Amino acid sequence: MLRCSRCGRTYPETFRLKCDCGGTLLVEKKHVDFFGSLMPYFDARRYINFLPVSGHLLPPPVPAITPTVELQVGPVTALFKLDYLQPSGSFKDRGTWVTVAKLMEEGISEVVIDSSGNAALSLALHSLPAGIKVHTFVSYEAMPSKISLLQRLGAVIHFVDGNRMKVYEEAVEFAEREGITYVSHWLNPYFIEGTKLIAYESYEQVGVPDYAFAPTGSGTLFIGLWKGFRELREMGEINEVPRLVAVQAEGYESLCERSLMKNRLADGIAIPEPPRKEDMLRALDESNGLCVSVSEAETREAFDWLVNAGFLVEPTSAVVLAGMWKLVDSGEIPAGSKVLLPLTGSGLKLTERI
Repeated sequence: MLRCSRCGRTYPETFRLKCDCGGTLLVEKKHVDFFGSLMPYFDARRYINFLPVSGHLLPPPVPAITPTVELQVGPVTALFKLDYLQPSGSFKDRGTWVTVAKLMEEGISEVVIDSSGNAALSLALHSLPAGIKVHTFVSYEAMPSKISLLQRLGAVIHFVDGNRMKVYEEAVEFAEREGITYVSHWLNPYFIEGTKLIAYESYEQVGVPDYAFAPTGSGTLFIGLWKGFRELREMGEINEVPRLVAVQAEGYESLCERSLMKNRLADGIAIPEPPRKEDMLRALDESNGLCVSVSEAETREAFDWLVNAGFLVEPTSAVVLAGMWKLVDSGEIPAGSKVLLPLTGSGLKLTERI
């Protein structure tokens, strides 16, 4: 069932974005016997018994179980989760895959999304073989390479003159006016069901880290990590969830104190007013988590380090490393800690910027 994070009201597991009270929704289901419920696949289908889809209508391509690379970075062990190796080059593929499976089950054939690029690319890629028409709203400042890919994947592109929040508002207005299903990854509870699988995968690969970082704008990865590790604890697989660390871009903070300077390099998390802020605050509280904000210069330094280390990522991915350095330097993260750092987006889509 779906449960409202604000008032607690429940709904059937149909495609729905918000409660009647305006609160956000999360899928709630009791899971047991983690290893006994795994399927014999080496992709996202391995976890199908933990997802709110039937399993009979699953769109290609199926998201990968991405590798985790362990490196000693200063006094801590960094566990780099290579999510930029997903089919569309973004961690969003797991959430999109679950979403499109749900849309297929309900016979929805036309949708609207707003995105800085990665979410729209992921949706367009998975919707194409599913026969779903995608309207995507993007800012004029979106990367030309991402726009070219969207066009190649058959998306109908609507340009918006304004910031990320203006793009969101116009997408919602268009969907309501035209009577088309809006599938915002910001609000979509089924998208979170996909992103929680990163916690499942990481647990199977490296156990439970001491800290789990996430680039945090809309919060879909941050909340997914919290939900996934929390479910593992509820199943009795782990005793404690890792401390979650929300890494935000300066000037666009929603959890950390808002900065005057703006980090425009981390454009993927330039979301100052996310609709799931209450869920993120709950995740921070329950995991005894941390929030850290990073500057454009800090992001660039971390990005250069990652590329030189062989990780061809987009700049937004680098904020997790920048945030880790900052917390290690301040003494907040002690020496010897194991730190999960998801690398969320491929640099191959941003060759003109790199």
